[in-house]
Amino acid sequence: MPTVTSIMADLKSKGKEQTRKIYARHGMAPERVFGVSVADLKVIAKSIKGQQALACELYETGNMDAMYLAGMVADGAKLTRTQLNAWAESAGGLQMISEYTIPWLTVENPHGRALALEWIKSKKEHIAAAGWSTYSGLVATKADEALDLGEIENLLDTVVKQIGSAPNRIRYTMNTFVISVGGYVKPLLKQAKAIARRIGAVSVHMGDTACKVPLATAYIEKIEAAGRVGKKRKTMRC
Repeated sequence: MPTVTSIMADLKSKGKEQTRKIYARHGMAPERVFGVSVADLKVIAKSIKGQQALACELYETGNMDAMYLAGMVADGAKLTRTQLNAWAESAGGLQMISEYTIPWLTVENPHGRALALEWIKSKKEHIAAAGWSTYSGLVATKADEALDLGEIENLLDTVVKQIGSAPNRIRYTMNTFVISVGGYVKPLLKQAKAIARRIGAVSVHMGDTACKVPLATAYIEKIEAAGRVGKKRKTMRC
C-alpha cells in the first residue's frame, strides 16, 4: 500500500537535475523541486487514483513534484474552502502550482467562483494569479448560462485598469483571462476582442527562458478562425 513516505522516495529517485534546472529557470523555487517529469507523475497518479487522503498528505509536503501529483489525484469537489485557501497560500514561489494545480482543483469545487473573486483581490501575487487562473478555468468549463456575464465584463474592465501596474504573474494571468473569455464565452467575444486590443502586447518577465506571452488579439482571432469559440472543456486538468 503506497504511503506518503514511499511515494516521496519514489519521486526523489525519479528527479532529474536537468528538469529541476528547467523549472528553476521558469521561476520555481529550486529547493522545493526534485525535477520529476510530468510523464512520470502521471504513471504514479494512476497507481494512487482516488486516494484523496494520500493526495492531501502529498500536497502538504510542500515539495512541488508531490504537490503537482496531488493535484492530479485529488478530487477538487471534496476539498474544503479552508483547504483550498491553505493550499493556495502555500503555493508561493511555485507558479506551476498556483496557476495550474490550484485552479484545476478549485474549478471543480462548489466554492470555486467565490474563491476566484476573493483571490483576485489579494495583495499577494501568487494568490491573485491563482484567482485569475481559476476564473479562466470557470469560463472554459461552465456553460454560458451558468456564468455571470456582467461580472465577467466587470473583470475585463478591471484588467484594462490594472494590468499596466500589476505584478508580473498577475499580468500574465490577466492576459490569459482575456483570451479565455474570448475563446470560451461566445456572448462576450466582441467585448473580449475590444479589451485585447486595448491591452495590446503585455510585458511579462518569463525567467531565463525563451517563452513568450501570447498576444491576446492574435490568439482570440486564431480560435475564431478555427470555429472553436464557445467550445467548452470538460476539465482543466492536462
